[in-house]
Amino acid sequence: MPVYNKLVRDLIPDIIAASGKSMETRILSNEEYVIEVKKKMKEELAEYHATQNDEDAIEELADLLELISAAAKTHGVTLEEVEEVREVKARDRGRFNEKVFLVSVED
Repeated sequence: MPVYNKLVRDLIPDIIAASGKSMETRILSNEEYVIEVKKKMKEELAEYHATQNDEDAIEELADLLELISAAAKTHGVTLEEVEEVREVKARDRGRFNEKVFLVSVED
């Protein structure tokens, strides 16, 4: 039996069971959950880096967004509240739309 030891989406156990396979799962503590969400973000970010086309990139971005939503909840906020902070930072410091690459700053 393959061992995965990783956070999965809520419906994955149902999908596995529907395929006739057996599995072992457990519910994480809050502390474990935060750690596993961070690990899953790294995994999904690596998958995003490895994408070769827009369709795959969008799939991985959707996974990252889902994880950002989950992580926000662990900090007691909603994705909408994170979006508000993003907007404030965009107003104060700008976005990443202009593709500006800072080479150096003279003291």
